[in-house]
Amino acid sequence: MASSWISPPTRTELIEDLVSGVDRYNPSNVSILEDYLYHQIRSEEYDCLANLAILKLYQFNPELYNPDVIVNILLKALTASPLPDFNLCISLLDERPPNVNTDEPDPLPSLLPTLKGLHSLLYRCRFPAFWKAYRSEELENLRDNYTVEVVGFENAVREVAIRAVKAAFTQISTTRLGSYLDLTGADLEAYIRKLGWTIDPSSSVVNIPPNPDNQIEATVVQESINLPQLTKVISHAAKA
Repeated sequence: MASSWISPPTRTELIEDLVSGVDRYNPSNVSILEDYLYHQIRSEEYDCLANLAILKLYQFNPELYNPDVIVNILLKALTASPLPDFNLCISLLDERPPNVNTDEPDPLPSLLPTLKGLHSLLYRCRFPAFWKAYRSEELENLRDNYTVEVVGFENAVREVAIRAVKAAFTQISTTRLGSYLDLTGADLEAYIRKLGWTIDPSSSVVNIPPNPDNQIEATVVQESINLPQLTKVISHAAKA
């Protein structure tokens, strides 16, 4: 997982050179990286290091600042939870430059607290609360103008929930799982079948296949202490 985070298999050779080479800090390359970001948005791909390179260029070159690009970067990072991607992006915004385009209002100051709140809910696995906030009237602007453009955004959030469920449960009720995924009825059943999980029709309980995270295994810790070592400890205690 770490290797795919550092160098995603979908990253092209050109982007690899920009991210890993000396051209990382060349402001003339920002448009290439921005185009790559929009490719990620359309194709459900994700490249955190390439997106961080954009934010670093904005930090060094305030005239390049584009708030819409930043919002899209944060939305992609949001669905990488519980990885630290979102906080890595936020750390590069601490000294955010003012919007140089005075003809249009800067949407970032109003959206940033909202995105931070959504990230907090995801990170703490408060999935029903996340969906309630996300579907609220207050976040209509975010949905209509930003997440609607991010292909597969809601399913990417569901994958965050699934990772948490797989790590914590061997069985879970369909009602509870549905609240985590914001799905009900046939949509929920289809999603569960797609995961390869099974539902007990008599109890409406979803069976989650065993994996290294959800299996409890007893461990026995044995310490081997040689007699000479024990003798030293006893003699030292006697002198004290």
